[in-house]
Amino acid sequence: MVPLVSLIYTVVSKGVTRLDGTFFSNSMVGVVGEGGGAYHAIMGTLIITALATLISVPVGLLAAIYLVEYGRGKLKKALTFFVDVMTGIPSIVAGLFAYALFALFFGPGVRFGLGGAVALSVLMIPVVVRSSEEVLKLVPNELREASYALGVPKWRTITKIVLPTAIAGLGTSVTLSIARVIGETAPLLVIVGITAATNFDPFDGRMATLPVYAYYQLTQPGVPPQFGIDRAWTAALVLIIIVMALNVVARLISRFFAPKTGR
Repeated sequence: MVPLVSLIYTVVSKGVTRLDGTFFSNSMVGVVGEGGGAYHAIMGTLIITALATLISVPVGLLAAIYLVEYGRGKLKKALTFFVDVMTGIPSIVAGLFAYALFALFFGPGVRFGLGGAVALSVLMIPVVVRSSEEVLKLVPNELREASYALGVPKWRTITKIVLPTAIAGLGTSVTLSIARVIGETAPLLVIVGITAATNFDPFDGRMATLPVYAYYQLTQPGVPPQFGIDRAWTAALVLIIIVMALNVVARLISRFFAPKTGR
């Protein structure tokens, strides 16, 4: 607990310096020293993470359903193997993959938010698959067999019996997978870049994100440097608060949507 407490104390003590309304309402357009904020970076992080979730959750859930309910033979083994491999992929490789993919269509130097969402989805999909697979395995087979005995087709058993029973665990796994990727920096450095202005369009131009914003504020703080360093610590604190909030949401989902076991 000592390193954790030390980390939280350091980030909170240094981050509260700029934790004000200006930080949440202003961008960095025209700011060199004092002032400025991370509104553009916060919005960029939320937009890119939401896009990554839209890409990853359907793919991950469908893959997990296939592995648990339908998978047999070599295809299941191959899918399981590739999911395990993707789980250990370094984040920078995901960024390079997204950059190489979109460079084929848009040419070298491409930078936009959708590329960051694709890069994050490469990291997010295996987490969703693995966690959802374990949750679906916890659904008792007796529920499936009772449904089959009543003549219910398999696809309807999955949608009406298996998924509602596992909804709490699935919601928790999705929320935790979002928390896993929301703080990634390396892939966003490669494919999204950084900008001082607010950009709400993930299909056009560079976007700022909180991890990259904190990185540039720390490495290129401007003159005098202390103002940039303060902004970097506050960005790190906001990112930690977002991740903690996602973990709280995951616990609430698990508590309120879990199947009732009372008599």
